[in-house]
Amino acid sequence: MHANIIGVDLAKSVFQIHGEDEAGNVVFRQRLRRAQVLRFFEKHPPALIGMEACGTSHYWGRELEKLGHRVKLMPPSYVKPFVKRNKTDERDAEACCEAVRRPSIRAVQIKSVDQQCAGALHRSRDLLVRQRTQLGNSIRAHLAEIGVISAQGLIGFAKLAEMVQAEDEKIPITLRPCLELMLQQWQGLDQAIHKLEAKVIEEVKANPTTRRLMEPPGIGPITVHATLAAIGDGSQFHSARAFAAWLGLTSKQHSSANKKRSGGISRQGNKVLRRAFVLGASAMIRQLRSRPDRASPWLRGIMARRPVKVAVVAQAAKNARLVWAMLVSGEHYRARPSAV
Repeated sequence: MHANIIGVDLAKSVFQIHGEDEAGNVVFRQRLRRAQVLRFFEKHPPALIGMEACGTSHYWGRELEKLGHRVKLMPPSYVKPFVKRNKTDERDAEACCEAVRRPSIRAVQIKSVDQQCAGALHRSRDLLVRQRTQLGNSIRAHLAEIGVISAQGLIGFAKLAEMVQAEDEKIPITLRPCLELMLQQWQGLDQAIHKLEAKVIEEVKANPTTRRLMEPPGIGPITVHATLAAIGDGSQFHSARAFAAWLGLTSKQHSSANKKRSGGISRQGNKVLRRAFVLGASAMIRQLRSRPDRASPWLRGIMARRPVKVAVVAQAAKNARLVWAMLVSGEHYRARPSAV
């Protein structure tokens, strides 16, 4: 017998599959080695396959769709409630099979190879930035222990770097070797980050769509490039608010009966993309605080009654909705009067 619905528990080398017919009867439970997976599904008639959206899931989704199957990737948090007691690979595959039947379970759009490569570029840059920050903080800490400090930011760090390179007499001879090695590594990371950023800018300028999406203020090449890498054409979202909610820029809801409570932002979804929108909004508001006449009435109202960070997140959510609307509609940005 052949199954109409199949749940797959992905792994590095050993995969568990669980097949059921339309009535929910178990047709097979089977473990497959990695090399056996595609051969098995080549022989199996087209079916609905459910998998958790995790590492390598987009690759397997593309490969199985090439074989004529319909693949639905689901967030792991949506699949977890269907896992029965005593978690095993068999139970995980069964949970995927059960969850994929539910029409209310939102599917994760399968990414193309180009999207995954673009996403890898941003994750690599993010990793290098974190490592550069760690090295900079370590150098600052070592120098602070001997009473050498400087202002925050890159300008202050540049002064410390000059002292290390000039072998300043304030720095003990025994401390210089480790500081020089860390500074060399910091400089290497800084150059690598600039190379990745130049690659992003080059790709953005070469694409008419990305150039159009950069028209609104607070939206730069990093944000636009990361957006296309994460959501493609954006068709998986039915509204701009759904995209902002997926990014984690909307408030959490806790309601019971007639009581409705809104909390802070959910911080779900793509962390790299959410950070890019927040940083862009922060830079935008930093400029508008010196020129409040250029801000929109909506933003001036928020900045007047709420803390700056709340206004930044609100502007980031608005920018996210604007980018999605422009991406889906294909229209250019139309600035309102007295608004930036």
